[in-house]
Amino acid sequence: MKKTSKSLDVVPLGDRVLLRLLTEEEMGRRTLSGIIIPETVDKEKPEQGMVVAVGEGKYDDNGKLIPMRVHVGDRVVFSKYAPNEIKLDGQEYFILDESSILAVIK
Repeated sequence: MKKTSKSLDVVPLGDRVLLRLLTEEEMGRRTLSGIIIPETVDKEKPEQGMVVAVGEGKYDDNGKLIPMRVHVGDRVVFSKYAPNEIKLDGQEYFILDESSILAVIK
């Protein structure tokens, strides 16, 4: 089953997730007056991203598929050192295991 945004033709394998980094505005790092708060202020904090594609899940020891808990469109917080960076159509994305996602932001 293909679970991806309409603009991308990439489906991660297994329990991997493809993320787009959130912009400064989406993360709230830009003040209302337009001042950007530097990354050095919160350098050790986890990153945030938008899920753009997910794999089908992983199989347990009995061969049963464990479905993904994150979905396309979810805004998530992930471990800063977990993802692999890839470029698709000139845009940067991260791919990481679902277990590296720390939380879904509602």
